[in-house]
Amino acid sequence: MISPQCCFKYFFSSLLGLSIIVIQSSSPAQTVKKESQQNQAVSLSQRGHEQLALDQANEALKTWEESTKIYRQLKDQDGITESLINQNLALQALGLHKKACNTLLEALKLNTKLGICDTTLQQATFSQQEQITAVIGKQKPTSVNLLGLQNLGEVLRQLGKLNESLTVLEETLTLAQQASSEKVSDIYLSLGNIEQSIFQQLQDKYSWIEEPLFREQIAHTIPQKAQKSLEYYQLLEKTTNLSKSAKLQAQLNHLTLLINWEKWLRNQPKQANFHAQMHQQVRALVNQIDENSSAFSLLSPEPSIHARLNFANNLSQIPDEQLKSVAIQYTKLALQMAQSINSIRWLSYSFGTLGKLETQTEQKQAYFNKALGLAQSIRASDIAYQWQQQLGLIYQKQGKTELAIQNYDAAIANMAQIRESLLSTNADLQFSFQEEMEPTYRNYMRLLLASPNPNLKRVIQINEGLQTARLENFLRCGKLDLAALNDLQNLNSAPAVVHIIDLDNTIEVILQSPDGLLHHHSVDSKLVQFRVDHLLEILQSEKFIDIPESVVNSSSQAIYESLIAPIKTYLPPSGTLVFTLDKSFQSLPMALLYDGKNYLIKHYSIAGTLGSKIWQPKSLLKNQMIALIAGLSKLGPSSTDPNAPKNMDDLPQSKQEVESVEKQTKSSLALLDDKFTLKRFQEELSQNNFPIVHIATHGQFSSDPLKTVLVAYDKVINIREIDSLIRDKTQNSLDAIELLVLSACETAKGNKQTAMGIAGIAAQAGARSTVATLWRVDANSTALFMKEFYKELKQGKTKAEALRQAQLSLLSNPQYKKPYYWAPFLLLGSWL
Repeated sequence: MISPQCCFKYFFSSLLGLSIIVIQSSSPAQTVKKESQQNQAVSLSQRGHEQLALDQANEALKTWEESTKIYRQLKDQDGITESLINQNLALQALGLHKKACNTLLEALKLNTKLGICDTTLQQATFSQQEQITAVIGKQKPTSVNLLGLQNLGEVLRQLGKLNESLTVLEETLTLAQQASSEKVSDIYLSLGNIEQSIFQQLQDKYSWIEEPLFREQIAHTIPQKAQKSLEYYQLLEKTTNLSKSAKLQAQLNHLTLLINWEKWLRNQPKQANFHAQMHQQVRALVNQIDENSSAFSLLSPEPSIHARLNFANNLSQIPDEQLKSVAIQYTKLALQMAQSINSIRWLSYSFGTLGKLETQTEQKQAYFNKALGLAQSIRASDIAYQWQQQLGLIYQKQGKTELAIQNYDAAIANMAQIRESLLSTNADLQFSFQEEMEPTYRNYMRLLLASPNPNLKRVIQINEGLQTARLENFLRCGKLDLAALNDLQNLNSAPAVVHIIDLDNTIEVILQSPDGLLHHHSVDSKLVQFRVDHLLEILQSEKFIDIPESVVNSSSQAIYESLIAPIKTYLPPSGTLVFTLDKSFQSLPMALLYDGKNYLIKHYSIAGTLGSKIWQPKSLLKNQMIALIAGLSKLGPSSTDPNAPKNMDDLPQSKQEVESVEKQTKSSLALLDDKFTLKRFQEELSQNNFPIVHIATHGQFSSDPLKTVLVAYDKVINIREIDSLIRDKTQNSLDAIELLVLSACETAKGNKQTAMGIAGIAAQAGARSTVATLWRVDANSTALFMKEFYKELKQGKTKAEALRQAQLSLLSNPQYKKPYYWAPFLLLGSWL
């Protein structure tokens, strides 16, 4: 996650290195040459710290590499360990956190097979954490080892491996306490920081997740983590022999925690009293820090600049004009110090911070332009995007459309570059998406659509980028290799594409006709959103089957009239409609939209995408009717997993469904019940080519990726594990899964973005097309649906048309004509 306050995250880590006590070899010098080398190594070590303090990380790294060579020649193990720890500080400053982590493992002689620095792995399991605990417990609690372990905890935090970081630091604290080490205070600070990082990660998750039940679970954990972090900071502040600079670091981090906690409490109705207490604590801590402002000068230049800007940013979030003036003073002092050491990065941060604090538009604009110019001069896209966002907003308000477009374009390009870099480093290092990234995309689209002749093609492109970024953010995966619909090749006929974009106050509908022409319609969101929410409530209700069809059709028709009727003139009379749906529309089956006489499915085969980007479409050939079929008719050990869907019961119909699909396919392999284990499923997928994968089991689509799961017999498979499950297969496009069918799955109650989970599973599995159910359907109707669906596929129908015919077969059956039976089936991805 990137935010203005954590852009400088490695500088407190660098402070740790400044506290290293140079460890001299205990053995007497045997030769003058050896003594000379020893002195040279010590001198290099000190020079490296000076270079790092002056923002010269590359030079510091080279200096410490040279000192490491000398210590190796001297066979001075403590010196080697110390210089490798120093190298880690330089690597962190350069943003090379994984390399820094591995350097620390080398310094501490820890086993790399633990995979502790491997950023492609999931969060550490209980057994892995036990191994980490055992390995660290064997370390000798020397000063240099404790420093190395503390740095390891810090770098793991920067890598986003928060659980591993917490385990390392807790074990390091135990070692330090046993040895009565002076490092205890430093470790307390690191523990406070890691607990605060977990707290912030939970806050971000809370803002993203929609389901009330899951939000409540997170809301219960957030104060616990905040309180734990608070305890560490308060413990430090009460330590009598703590240096002023160390106390300042604790107070600044404490203040950041309190302000973020107060913000969260502000939106919690039941916490009003606690919010008032928190506000008082914030003001008291601000006064303490300001009264002891001399402590800022005790820090070396870069940490001092960072500390002043950190304090200024915190002050700017408190609604008090007097404190804003104090924030400006601290920022100007930081600016002077940045000028004195000629640090371009810190100059950019300082001018940008002044821009955020300034109220006069012209001066604000000047500061941001200055900050942007400095960032661009050193190609620092991680800084530049922040000022481009701000300038885009200013120019948009001033009506300077071209300048606003120019800055929004550049900001989005830089954010994409940073996200890609972060994702390649670690899946859990992300933007605070909804706060930092999404508003820029949506502001940009509003700006474009405000024009008398809006550039609809560009709006579609921006929405594509937004939805793809949202999906990548949801998955915490690398960059997805998806193609925009307009870039697809070798299509016999183009479908009509309907883009539905939620810009909060308005819902924008853009139709791209098969002939390529674009048509636009805008509607007040108040006229639509109530109906959408009401229909979703019906669809996700346990009593849906008993709700009269007329009630469903009433809301469905109102949505149709608002979104589809205005563009109906431009729609072909039949064919395929591809919907790209935004936000709350993603849990709506578009086939259910009702024009007063017929459902949309009567006239069109329907597919969905996220942001009109999909894998390159391909038709399913007759010789590709080869399937791996997995099913769960009875519950297994996986039912006790805390992330498993609630209220699961046996699925006896899955056995019949597995047998039915076997008969409909050319050849197949079935894994039923205790044969459907994670290991067996993985082996079959990796060793054989199955164009069709059909899974009939409990599953859940949630806005929480850890609760977006498929249930195997032995364990629950969450969406992020699916990627590692079949990664080797998805890397070969020739063996890609052509069709993935997820039967008996359902949407977690309150989730408005079901398609995000379905598209996520499809993306992780490398599937071109995915058919899934939005709610768990009647066993007999599902069996009929699947039989008809595969029969149509065998006859050469496209996936979308095969789905349509199967749905129509249920709709025409008096027993199954209610939407409950035929509407939950959704096709995402390729419609061919």
